[in-house]
Amino acid sequence: MAGMKVAQVSKAGGPFEIVERDIPQPGPGQVRMKVEACGICHSDSLVKQGLYPGLQFPRVPGHEISGRIDAVGAGVTQWKRGQRVGVGWHGGHCFVCEYCRRGDFILCQNGKVTGISFDGGYGEYTIIPAEAVAALPDELSAEEAAPLLCAGITVFNGMRNSGARGGDLVAVQGIGGLGHLGVQYARQMGFHTVAIGRGGDKEPLARKLGAHAYLDSGATDAAAELRKLGGARLILATAPDATSISAIVGGLAGNGKLLIVGVPHEPISVSVMQIVSGKNALQGWASGSAMDSEDTLRFSALSGVKPMIEKYPLAKVAEAYDQMISGRVRFRAVLTMGV
Repeated sequence: MAGMKVAQVSKAGGPFEIVERDIPQPGPGQVRMKVEACGICHSDSLVKQGLYPGLQFPRVPGHEISGRIDAVGAGVTQWKRGQRVGVGWHGGHCFVCEYCRRGDFILCQNGKVTGISFDGGYGEYTIIPAEAVAALPDELSAEEAAPLLCAGITVFNGMRNSGARGGDLVAVQGIGGLGHLGVQYARQMGFHTVAIGRGGDKEPLARKLGAHAYLDSGATDAAAELRKLGGARLILATAPDATSISAIVGGLAGNGKLLIVGVPHEPISVSVMQIVSGKNALQGWASGSAMDSEDTLRFSALSGVKPMIEKYPLAKVAEAYDQMISGRVRFRAVLTMGV
């Protein structure tokens, strides 16, 4: 049987190992993808460090996968060999729990996570449940599409479901892997876009990405500056820093919402009186379903939203992961499979 190369982790905290395996065959309701690119996400540390409950080793990480359908299993009718597709964090659902019956697949009580529940995209092939697959527009390259299947869908899907409308003031906290996409989406969705970062050196990039205004949280009180602008209908918190997120809540307008997509390890601290008196809301947002991924990819292709990426071959997976986990990457690291 033909072989494939994958980068696996064999134990919690262990190194990446480039190994050769047999190319797997898809079972009923599954497809096999020939991987062309796979983004490296901070959540991959859950595999690398063995932090996800019930994780089984060895495991091939990766949940920002783009490529082509290579084979289909029995009962799969919606996907054909050769189709360009992608897969994100959401790796399938049961169809029968209450959330699935209501169509809220991301909250499936028996849901799977790509690269955690089963082997992901740090390799040349992977097997994916058919319901987790998203069509990939021809206008996007595999390398550009990969980060949109996690970072992209999280900020785009969160904002479009936030209740904010065109013309509303939307602030994006953080200009990193999530934030640099959040600024682009906010501008293209018709929001009055304010980028918030630490340091004046980030302002040129923020404006190039589409921000109408930039606030340096290291030099000014960003919450107070937002209030001078009338307050934010939505603040998208993308930088996983509890202190920074806590400090920005005061910038909300009445009926405003703080939407958190960057997850800090520490709890945030907010004034309940501030929330109550302003009729404000705090909400988290996690990814989306395959159709949400398709919407994200189509919107990105139509509007020209693209991630800033650094590309690495599979053989340099350890270097690519280190660049990501240290925050040195600008702004998403992507593994390529030499296609």
